[in-house]
Amino acid sequence: MKELFERLASLLSYDASSPLIFSSGLFLFLFVGFFALYRLMRRTTTLRIVYVVLFSLYFYYKSSGIYFVLLLLAATYDYMIGYSIYLSRSPRARRWLVGASVACNLGMLGYFKYTNFLTEIANSLFGSGFLEFQNIFLPVGISFFVFQSMSYTIDIYRGQLRPLDRWIDYLFYLSFFPQLVAGPIVRARDFIPQIRRTPEITREMLGSALCLLLTGLFKKAVVSDYIALNFVDRIFDEPLLYTGFECLMGIYGYALQIYCDFSGYSDMAIGLALVMGFRFPKNFDAPYRSATITEFWHRWHISLSTWLRDYLYISLGGNRRGRLRTYLNLLLTMLLGGLWHGAAIRFLLWGALHGVALALHKMWLAAVPGAKVAGRDMHPVSRLFGILLTFHLVCLGWLVFRADSMQTAELLLHQIFTAFDLSLAPQVAAGYRGVFLLLAAGFLLHFVPESGDRRFERFVTDAPMGVQAALLAGMIWVVMQVKSADIQPFIYFQF
Repeated sequence: MKELFERLASLLSYDASSPLIFSSGLFLFLFVGFFALYRLMRRTTTLRIVYVVLFSLYFYYKSSGIYFVLLLLAATYDYMIGYSIYLSRSPRARRWLVGASVACNLGMLGYFKYTNFLTEIANSLFGSGFLEFQNIFLPVGISFFVFQSMSYTIDIYRGQLRPLDRWIDYLFYLSFFPQLVAGPIVRARDFIPQIRRTPEITREMLGSALCLLLTGLFKKAVVSDYIALNFVDRIFDEPLLYTGFECLMGIYGYALQIYCDFSGYSDMAIGLALVMGFRFPKNFDAPYRSATITEFWHRWHISLSTWLRDYLYISLGGNRRGRLRTYLNLLLTMLLGGLWHGAAIRFLLWGALHGVALALHKMWLAAVPGAKVAGRDMHPVSRLFGILLTFHLVCLGWLVFRADSMQTAELLLHQIFTAFDLSLAPQVAAGYRGVFLLLAAGFLLHFVPESGDRRFERFVTDAPMGVQAALLAGMIWVVMQVKSADIQPFIYFQF
C-alpha cells in the first residue's frame, strides 16, 4: 500500500529532472487511460472540454510545475481583452486594448526569458555588481502559448475572428496539450471552429495518426537522441579533441538532430491531435530539400515562419514601402525571430544570418526576373547546386545556434579548415558505425519523394489492427533498445 501511495504521489508531483514528454513510457501509459475516457465523453461537449483542459493543465504542471498558473492568467486576460476589443466601437480604444494584450504577453515573455540576459549585458557594461543576477526559471513552452494568445487578440482587432463566448473554450484552445509546449503554433481561427464540433475519428484519421506517431518516435527517440548523445554533444563539448572531418560531421549531425527532434515532436503532436479528432497544419516539409533560403523558410517550422510573416513582417510594412525597407523588414523580422529562440548573442547572430540571406535572395529575385522564389522549377543541375548551397548556409547557422559560445564555434571552424583529413573518414565511420548509419538513413529518408511518404501512410492505414499494433509495439521496442538512461527533453522545450 505504501508503494502504491508513493507512485501516486510521484504521478501528482512535479519533478524538474523528469518532465512529461511524448516519447516517455509514462506519457504513453497516461494517454491510453486518458483516451479511453475521452472516447466515452466524445458526445458530451462541455464535459469533454473540461476533461481535456484538466488533463492539459496536469500535463503542463508535470513540465513546468507551479508555472501552469501563467497559462491560466494568459487565458484569462486575453479572453477578456479579446471580448472587449470586439464590443468596443472606438478605434482608439480598440488600439489601446490590443496594445495592452501585446504588452502583457511580451512583458511576461520578456521577464522570464530575457531578464537574465539583460542583467548580464548591464553588468558587462557597467561593472559586475551593477545589477543583481537572478536565476529565473524559464517555463516550458512559454514562447509558444504567448504567440498563440497574441494571435487571438490581434485577429479580433483586425476583424478576422469573432471572440469565444466561453472562457473554458479559450482555455481549451490555449492549453491543448499536444501542441502546448513545443508547437505547432496553431492559429485561433483554424482551431476554434473544431472545439465544440463532435470529434469524428475515422479509420483514415487513425491510420494517419499512427503513421505520424511512428515517424515521430523514430525521428526523436531513435535518430535524434542517439546521434546527439553518442556523437554531436561530444564534438561540440570538446572540438579540439576531434579532426576537422569529425567536426564537420558533428555540424551535419546537429542539422539532422534538430530537424528530427523538432519535426518528430510536431509529428507526434499532430498525430495525437488527430487521434482526438482535431486537425493541425503541417509544420515541416522536408526543409533540407530547399534550393533557396526563401524556400527553406517555407518548409521549416512553418507555423512560426507564417506567424512572423503575418504578425511582424507585415506589421512592419512588409514589401509595401520600397525595396530598401523590405530588406530592413526581413532583417528585423529574423533578428526578432532569433531572439524568440533564446536570450543569447548566438541566437541574434543566427537570426541576422538568415535575415541577411533572405534579403540577398530578395535582391537576386529583383535583379534576375526569371529567378524562381521557391526554386521548385529550376533546372535539375541548378537545383542540386542550390540545395547544397542552402544546406551549408543553414548548417553555418546551426553551428552558431548550437555552440555554447562563439569560442566553440571558432574552434570548430578552425579544426575544419586547418585539421581536415579526409583519409581518416573510413576509420571515423568504423568507430561510429551506429551514428553514421543513422546519419545516412536520416538524410536518405529526408529525400524520399512525397509519393513514398503517402504509400507508407496508405500501408499503415490499410493494415489490419493487429499489424498496426505490432508496428507500434515494434517501434516502442526499438526505442527501448537505443534510449539512454536519462530522459532527453525536446530541444524546443527551452524556447
